[in-house]
Amino acid sequence: MTQALSHLKVLDLSRVLAGPWAGQLLADFGADVIKVERPGKGDDTRSWGPPFMPAEDGSDSSESAYFMAANRGKRSVCLDITTAEGQAAVRQLAGECDVVLENFKVGGAAKYGLDYDSLAKDNPGLIYCSITGFGQEGPYSHRPGYDFLVQAMGGLMSVTGEADGEPGAGPQKVGVALTDIMTGLYATIGILTALAEREKSGLGQYVDLALLDVTAATLANQATNYLVGGMVPGRLGNAHPNIVPYQSFTTNDGHCIVAVGNDDQFRRFCEVIGEAELANDERYHTNAARVKNRRELVPVLQHRLLERSRDEWLALFEQAGVPAGPINTIDDVFDDPQIRHRQMRVNVPHSLNSELELPGNPIKLSRTPVNYDRPPPMLGEHTEEVMQQYSLDFDSH
Repeated sequence: MTQALSHLKVLDLSRVLAGPWAGQLLADFGADVIKVERPGKGDDTRSWGPPFMPAEDGSDSSESAYFMAANRGKRSVCLDITTAEGQAAVRQLAGECDVVLENFKVGGAAKYGLDYDSLAKDNPGLIYCSITGFGQEGPYSHRPGYDFLVQAMGGLMSVTGEADGEPGAGPQKVGVALTDIMTGLYATIGILTALAEREKSGLGQYVDLALLDVTAATLANQATNYLVGGMVPGRLGNAHPNIVPYQSFTTNDGHCIVAVGNDDQFRRFCEVIGEAELANDERYHTNAARVKNRRELVPVLQHRLLERSRDEWLALFEQAGVPAGPINTIDDVFDDPQIRHRQMRVNVPHSLNSELELPGNPIKLSRTPVNYDRPPPMLGEHTEEVMQQYSLDFDSH
């Protein structure tokens, strides 16, 4: 079956995570994504290991797990864009493509004649997406940007971690490069939006994505708590600034999450733990009251939850319709029957390992689903193939 984006050609000049994540999403839905890499080295993340994918003979390959997280579905071409020959080849490829993705520093692509203005002269329908730390303009635009740095500058770390005065207090980064991932998602949305507009105008356009902008945008309710409510949010550990109880609790053999989202759920929760009268107490009857009086309420709830095991509580909560769950490790997640049923653990056969498994795409389309038929490419694996397809003449070494 023809995939949703099989009519699109994408030139991916990006590396590391945010740009490659966007390219991978487009490839998932059928776009022909050509990843241009440095001869001999390739994307920086190719060396970001261990772990590396084991080959079928049991030895480690040179294919890093990190690289495989963001590059399935692509074709890899080695090109030295510091040379006139390499630049000419990229311009020729860009002239045939619908989309160019890049994450050079501001002005970096222009140095090689590969910026939007240069490429759009020959391809006015081109969608050109640039991803930088701070955007193409502004007082920080010249600075390099990295996920960890921008998690801090963008306020995300200020609301992540235990509250002051608690054991282990202090700002924390998120356990994955979330700013990069979210920027990749926003880049994909921007690209698809520009492509949709092109159907009307026939013209391409420039898409400018900044990690700092994305981090500010995705602060969501924490941002509006400040902008609308005048409240500067702080760290609350696993608690929620606007909902109570919506946090982790300690049981007599571990931890669980309780995510009570409304007053009816709170009433059922109280009944399950043997504190039904709390739901009628004016201090806790509504969520707004519970947020105001969380310091008095939470210790009472915590005391009760110490009386049973995690799994006992979770079974009771599920029976009562109270949202709750375990704190899974990554191996727990990918062995979970729901994850497996939803095809979030998929086999993507690789020439070095036919049993390669990767996380699946969460977008489930009814007629044109993701086809996992192309694994993350080895460095320069498709150079000759692309040269012939586009009648290119260059030295890939």
